[in-house]
Formats: sequence, structure tokens, C-alpha cells
Amino acid sequence: MASLDPLASVERRALWQVQVPPLPDRRGRPLPDAADLVVVGGGLTGLSAARAAARLGAATVVLEAERSGWGASTRNGGMCHPGYKGGPAALVRRYGEARGRRLFADSVAAVEWTRRTLLEDRIDADWDGAGYAELAYAPSHTAELQAAAAEFAAAGLPARYLPADRIGEEIGTDGYHGALVVDSGGGLHPARYHAGLDRAASAAGADIHEGIRARRLRAQADGRTVVETDRGAILAREVLVATNGYPDGLAPAIRRRIVSIGSTIIATEPLSADLAQAIMPTGRMFFDSKAFLYYWRLTPDRRILFGGRASFWPATLDRLARILARAMVAVHPQLGGLRIEYAWSGRVAFTFDRMPHVGRLAGAWYATGCCGSGVAILPWLGDRMATWILGGGEAPALATLRFPLVPAPYEGRAWFLPLAGEWFRAKDRLAARSKGRP
Repeated sequence: MASLDPLASVERRALWQVQVPPLPDRRGRPLPDAADLVVVGGGLTGLSAARAAARLGAATVVLEAERSGWGASTRNGGMCHPGYKGGPAALVRRYGEARGRRLFADSVAAVEWTRRTLLEDRIDADWDGAGYAELAYAPSHTAELQAAAAEFAAAGLPARYLPADRIGEEIGTDGYHGALVVDSGGGLHPARYHAGLDRAASAAGADIHEGIRARRLRAQADGRTVVETDRGAILAREVLVATNGYPDGLAPAIRRRIVSIGSTIIATEPLSADLAQAIMPTGRMFFDSKAFLYYWRLTPDRRILFGGRASFWPATLDRLARILARAMVAVHPQLGGLRIEYAWSGRVAFTFDRMPHVGRLAGAWYATGCCGSGVAILPWLGDRMATWILGGGEAPALATLRFPLVPAPYEGRAWFLPLAGEWFRAKDRLAARSKGRP
């Protein structure tokens, strides 16, 4: 008799990683003595920076402690969209008219840069351009989404608000109270995107090294930096730290400003064409308005990919996957009985102000703090940072922001996360105030 457990045959590995052939093995290669730019981190941000720097003629070295793309770059949901945690009006209120508008415009430019990069470098990453929808978890969230629709439209993005009785035009569920629909952005295959940037950086001349950890940065009197690794040292004109959700002791000043949070994703078995059409007729990406949000989409091979911060308490991957599986069926009862074929977790970098940040601290440049929206903004920032660092480009608007410390006794271990998680859950319960919510 077949098992009724939807996780009975789950593979504990990222779906995206399974679907992409391995890249060349760059472990154990000799290091150069010097470089114009040393990039620490072989993910989307680091490889984008390396690609741009090498194309400018700079001697560029990438140091990756694991394998290229090992971290969030190939474990995320593949959701590429404009914006940050606040919309255009919130940015203006917070940072002033000129800077707020420029910040939002940069996020829109990042999406267009992604689309253009896929075309120019011939990266087959299954870009769909279908846009996204944010779903109102509680009646009290609808006013904010209505205002956001007007703000997006005023900023030049096609967007609209759908009341509860029209949500069925976008998604097969009756569990939400309204929807902000934005026709910008799209889903992509993050591992194929990463592999394409890796190939492009290598083709441009970037020297990529894997299985090598940068241990210490040592400033020199002439302004250069010695990057000490576990296999020797490199004298660098400039250093860019692009580790995002996987900070370590290399740059403590950056680590003290980043909270690394776990996020888990599950992927179902492939859906029939009819079921996929009934659940997601427009093929958009979705996330809800909860503090403890869920996000989901249809993959290119018609699986439901469903993710979120399932728990801030220590938990096994199987327990987190079961939490998400129950949540997915609560949102879409039609999926009850489907097998969960893949489950995986990774780390997301959050900052205290919930904004990405770029700049220079303690002798190292950085681009970090995706706050859950890194697929669009961070590779674009990697590209912009390379041209800025090497002297030929304008600084991104994010470089004008102060990068706040995490306001707690904190050296990189987020001991306070379980308490924060319970507070977020309490906010969601108070917002819903009814039974049977997803």
C-alpha cells in the first residue's frame, strides 16, 4: 500500500541544484600573488561583480569557501521583482523625495538589468516575465495594498488592486481578502542563472577558486589589502565581500550588521496541466502579507514551489518541511495528497532597517542584506559595485544609506530570533482574528 505521508520519498536537496549539471571543479588551483579585485563569495552577487570587473580589464579573483553557487544563489525561490520591503511612498517618507524615488528606480532597473543580462549572455534561465501578486492575509491589510497599487502605477509600473471577489482571476484560492498585482518581474531558474553568470565571469577572464576560505583582511600602508586564506595570501587593490546570508569572521564590522535567517522551501511532484491552470492561471509569483510570510510559484516543470520562514526555533528540515506542506494545503486544498519531492533550507541576510546595503567598512567593500528580495537587486548591485570600485561608475543610491548595527549584544549569533519569531506570529494572529486562515 502506498504511503500517505507526503514527505515519504522527499529528496533533501534543492530542486534547482538537481536540475543543473555541475560546473567545472575549481578546487585546489594555485592562487595568484596579486589581483585588482578579490571577490569573496561565488554566488550571484560575487559572480556578477567578477563578470563586470573582468570585462573592464581588471585582474579579478573570486574566492568561494564551498562550491560556486553553494548558498542562497541556487536555493532561493527564483522570484525576481522590483521593490524592497516598502513601496515608493514608504521610501519617500523615510529618505526624502529625491533619494526615495531613486532607490525605487534602482530596484526597477535591477529587474530590467536581469532580463537584459539573460538575453545578452544567452543564459537560458526559464525567465517568464509574468510578474507577481501580493495577497492580503487580513482585511486590515487591504488598504495598504490598494495604496501600493496607486504608488506603483505613479512610479511607472503597471499595477492594480483586485478585491476579494476578483482574486480568482489570478489564483485558485479563497483564503485572501485582496491582491496587489504587479506586471513587472518574473520567475526564473536560479541555478541556471547562476551557472550562466559563472560561465560569463570565467569567459571574461575572472579567476574562480572553490573550496578556499578567506580568513583575514590585512590593510597595507599603500592602501592595498592582503587577503589571507587557508591556502595562501593575495595582495588585492580592492576587496568586495559578497557572502550575504553566510557571513563569517572575515569582516566582523559587516557581520555585526547582518542577521542570517533560515528559510525553507518545498517542491511538489509535477502537477497536471489542468490542476496547474486552476491554481495559477496567470503563472505569476505569489507571496502573502503576513509578517511570517509564505511565498510560492509554479516552476517551469509545473511543480508548486512553496517557501517561508517556517520557524525561528531550532528544527530539523523534515519538521520545517511538514509545517510548509500543511500551510500549502491550507492555501490550496486542491494540492492535498500530492507528494513533496524536494525540501531544502538556506540562509537569508536581513538588516535592521530591512534594506540592502552597499559601501565600504573596515577596508572592505560589501553588497549585502537581500532581506528576501535578492534575486533582482543583489546581482545588479554586484555589477554596479564593480564599476564603482574600479573608478568608472556612479554609486548606487543604496550607498547613501547608513548601515545600522543590529541593536543587541550581537556578534553574528542571532540568539534573539525565536523571540522575534513569536512576536511576528502574534502579529499575524491578531491581524487575522478569525479561524481557518491559511
